[in-house]
Amino acid sequence: MFNRMILMLVLFFTWQAAQAGKLVSTPYENPRVVFDFYFDDPQHMGSALHWVRSYMNPLMEAPYNLAPEFMDIVVVIHGTEIVTVAKANQKKYAEAVGRMQYYASLGVKFRVCGLAAADYGYRVKDFQDFIEVVPSAITELAYWQQQGYGLITPRILDKKYSIEEIR
Repeated sequence: MFNRMILMLVLFFTWQAAQAGKLVSTPYENPRVVFDFYFDDPQHMGSALHWVRSYMNPLMEAPYNLAPEFMDIVVVIHGTEIVTVAKANQKKYAEAVGRMQYYASLGVKFRVCGLAAADYGYRVKDFQDFIEVVPSAITELAYWQQQGYGLITPRILDKKYSIEEIR
């Protein structure tokens, strides 16, 4: 009886171990991505930049250990968040601008839609020095996808519940 109980416990714990999740290391090579930033609220820029961080950080850690210069990342800006990269608004959006400057120093390219810039009354000289103005966001997004870049369009939602509330 005792041996049977031991066998059942061993089988139970073996089954439990087999049911647990497991960590895999997908072989990411030549990471190339274009982010499509088009938001209805400029305050969403902070949340959107977390998407860039969430893309880069795992690639810089083990087992990948990729340096940022081995990642090709382009961010195309063409919604209300365009105001965050205007020099005149630097004080208002200082945290987001600082984070974008940091990412730009790591090689992330920030592109602003020229059509959207004109709609807001901005000229090229009105933007931060890490910004490149392109003719059209849509054309730019299509171009990078044609070059083999993956498209990521951050979806920014308002957080209604804390993690503790939904566990």
